[in-house]
Amino acid sequence: MSRRSLLRGAALGAGAVTLPALLTACGGGPGGDGKTVTLGSNASDPIPKKAFADAFKAYAAQSDGRKVKVNTVDHNTFQENINRYLQGKPDDVFMWFAGYRMQFFAKKGLLYDISDNWQHYTGFSDALKDQSSGEDGKQYLTPYYYYPWAVFHRKSLFTDRGYQVPRTLDEYVALAKQMKKDKLDPIAFCDKDGWPAMGTFDYINMRTNGYEFHKSLMAGQEAWTDKRVRDVFDTWRRLLPYCQPGANGRTWQEAATSLQKREAGMTVLGLPHPGAQFPKAEQTDLDFFPFPEIDPEHGQDAVEAPIDGFLLAKKSKNLKNKKTLESAKDLVKWLATGKAEDIYLKSDPNNIAVSEEADTSGYSAIQKKAVELVSGAKQISQFLDRDTRPDFASTVMIPAIQKFISSPDDVDGLVNDIERQKKTIFASD
Repeated sequence: MSRRSLLRGAALGAGAVTLPALLTACGGGPGGDGKTVTLGSNASDPIPKKAFADAFKAYAAQSDGRKVKVNTVDHNTFQENINRYLQGKPDDVFMWFAGYRMQFFAKKGLLYDISDNWQHYTGFSDALKDQSSGEDGKQYLTPYYYYPWAVFHRKSLFTDRGYQVPRTLDEYVALAKQMKKDKLDPIAFCDKDGWPAMGTFDYINMRTNGYEFHKSLMAGQEAWTDKRVRDVFDTWRRLLPYCQPGANGRTWQEAATSLQKREAGMTVLGLPHPGAQFPKAEQTDLDFFPFPEIDPEHGQDAVEAPIDGFLLAKKSKNLKNKKTLESAKDLVKWLATGKAEDIYLKSDPNNIAVSEEADTSGYSAIQKKAVELVSGAKQISQFLDRDTRPDFASTVMIPAIQKFISSPDDVDGLVNDIERQKKTIFASD
């Protein structure tokens, strides 16, 4: 996106500066009317946008005159500007992520404690509660759905060409070589949006060094100049010749479409991404396999499965009104029900419900397979830009990975630069 260079510098400024209209709250004056909840949405793609509209409409229909006023913003723009948004004039409720990126804002006092809501939530596992909790043990997030990252492909293409699902990295590379001989781009690859390639980095890192190292690295506790990190980039460099060239100029939609058009054989993305680009008639042809094993010690133990949900913004002027605060809490309490997830997933079958009370009987084959993948994982990560500080992810890792993709030979210079910036950012608290 051409806007990236304009946004990166301002994306995570510390001052409570009001953003342009793009990310300002759409509610009325301070306190609101007590019945209307404004909601900041990053669901800008057509399928999730409609699915959320269906869910919010259903909420309004069953509530006592309450309604949701949605402010939808381009997903990447929302993500890059979240810090300034929360410190400026945010909506009452907003969509965001579980884990570290939620904890970061909770620690800064930018989120409402909704532990009282959690006393009434049912159908959520202890693991979900943990991912929804701040470092202080209080709950700030209402989880809504999750989705796994994996290597996606077309079943029919694999059948027609006689391709076998690889389990190890060597088998993955051998398959990529065969696809290249067959005049395919082996791996559809993209990073114009700044985050898609992070999934590949995470998987190579967790398969090479294990989940615990991933957590420590993301928390700023490991040096990026460590040989283990260099090994990750060296392995990735081995895969780059089989990736579509020009990734920094390609969106995830374009990469997923090349898979759909049989121009590429595989792609590393999250379930909603290729799912959204496959027509309904072709959905059953979409399949995936876990990212291949690199070190047998870590096998395929870890799965990247981000959790999305809803939070209340502490700086929302509307929430100073007790009735509006009650309405906001009532909205997320309803969204925590299996029924609310069922309504959403009816229009967006590319995600997985987090509530044990959701109706999974209508899940597609790929949804069922996704549940098996995640439930069988020994560790679950939330994704690079969710497992670390948002400022480090946006201002350091986005340009660093894009630089590596375009110029992969200077790994020493790359990791030294990342480490230098990491020390400055993580020392700022």
